[in-house]
Amino acid sequence: MKKNRLLCAMGEGIQAIYGNLLLSVPLRGNGSIDEKEEAILKDIASWMAVNREGVYGTRPWEVFGESPAAEAVIPLKGQGFNEGKHQPYTAQDIRFVKKEVFLYSHVMAWPQNRKVVVKSLSAGNRLAENVVDKVELLSYDHLLEYSQTDEGVIVELPETRPNLFSLILKILTIK
Repeated sequence: MKKNRLLCAMGEGIQAIYGNLLLSVPLRGNGSIDEKEEAILKDIASWMAVNREGVYGTRPWEVFGESPAAEAVIPLKGQGFNEGKHQPYTAQDIRFVKKEVFLYSHVMAWPQNRKVVVKSLSAGNRLAENVVDKVELLSYDHLLEYSQTDEGVIVELPETRPNLFSLILKILTIK
């Protein structure tokens, strides 16, 4: 489960930078999928059932994200892989994609205090030329409480989580 959570988070990061993701699933010699790979695919399918709107048809935004993990320099090893070499993701790790008039903020971990701060949308930031009009959490039926300050957009999350991996905020801005 922990590895599957990391896989979803890595996918969100790749999508935010490059705009798409290719998932390769190793097969046995007879063409079947082993049980471990099948479990990973089922977890990804569960995550996609909740978050597909923030994935399909999206494109990279002005910046790929914000986070302590993104600012760390992690040397590549072997064939250019450095998976698992960074600190665990926190609620400060956010990846961005856009679709139409919406900004989707993929928050990599559920915050203990149920508050997410999206620094890239702070009042006066060049990336936040517009005012935030509403904030939704995918798979949650109510608008979220938020405030746009010099610190960022501070979002109050509900008590229940939509999934075990990550959460996606759907943000609408107006001029």
